[in-house]
Amino acid sequence: MTWIALRMLMGDRAKYFGLIFGVAFATLLMSQQVSIFMGIIRRTASQILDVRDCSIWVMDEKSRYIDEVPALPDTDLFRVRGVEGVAWAVRLYYGQNRARLEDGNLRNLLLYGVDDETMVAAPQTLLAGSLDDLRQPDAVIVDKAGYEYMWPEDHGKYQIGRTFELNDRRAVLVGVCKASPPFVTLPVLYTRYSQAVEFVPHRRNLMSFVMVQHEPNRNPEEVCRRINEQTGLMALTQNQFFWKTVYYFLGSTGIPVNFGITITLGFIVGAAITGQTFYLFTIENLKQFGALKAMGVSNLRLIGMILLQAVVVGVLGYGIGIGLTAAFFESTSGITHLAGLSLTPLAAGGCGVAVLCIIILTSLVAIAKVLVLEPAVVFRG
Repeated sequence: MTWIALRMLMGDRAKYFGLIFGVAFATLLMSQQVSIFMGIIRRTASQILDVRDCSIWVMDEKSRYIDEVPALPDTDLFRVRGVEGVAWAVRLYYGQNRARLEDGNLRNLLLYGVDDETMVAAPQTLLAGSLDDLRQPDAVIVDKAGYEYMWPEDHGKYQIGRTFELNDRRAVLVGVCKASPPFVTLPVLYTRYSQAVEFVPHRRNLMSFVMVQHEPNRNPEEVCRRINEQTGLMALTQNQFFWKTVYYFLGSTGIPVNFGITITLGFIVGAAITGQTFYLFTIENLKQFGALKAMGVSNLRLIGMILLQAVVVGVLGYGIGIGLTAAFFESTSGITHLAGLSLTPLAAGGCGVAVLCIIILTSLVAIAKVLVLEPAVVFRG
């Protein structure tokens, strides 16, 4: 019966490839859109994940996500340091700024002001220059994508020592680093905190976060609770702050709806193409199924044949679709603007479940047609 089922499936090559194409197209569309959606959502909090040398972020209690953080007075740093369970705490500036380049053009950017002594929150990987160079006067380090955005004429050949203006003050490029792309795709600039306060317009308070490392024998969530109680500030672990930012963008923007529409369309189109083709395939093979029934083949055996045909189509179509998605992300991995977007196991698994649903739905339609089939149909016309 297995051989007969496969011969029936592959006998009409046009319909056979049509079935596989429908599943492959649906898989490609769904897996690509789901992966891009996950990558973009991750970008909204990628700057949080880039800071790996502290465990707790302390901020104003009204903060909703990383880009909307009211500044704190410097005295809050000392209040946090006095909380039991805090091993050390340093300050961090984070905000948007605008640079004027040598040719007069303006570029908006994200500016980090890391602690002068410990360099906590400084970039981990330097592509050019050295982190120690950040201690020089007016020194800044920019991320790779930011350099290509600010000086595209260099075509990726880094020119250390370039100068430009921040808040009418001279800034000197001393390095290029690797950083996760932010959601707004702005250049990411690093400097010392004492230098950052010169690069931004003067305000009464400038400290965005207090970066905290808990003592080794302490639970970080317990330390966060103590900081909340004793200072009134919001203290979150890195993971908590990451998800707080992600949930903000999921709940306050149209990103999930837009991607959800595309993913749903991919599912509907895939189900429609596969369902229609599989149904027509079943209709055209009714005489063969009727003949098998007339020869005494049970309904259970016929159901097994249809499920086998559906599984073959589903596995081949899903494999081709996932392969095409992986090839797409592999071929675009070198494009700066698409950095960080990749096929994730969760996206591949989720699409696998969706394809399984498509296959089950189309199989049920075909099975229903065969179960009510009268064997006498084989003797007509």
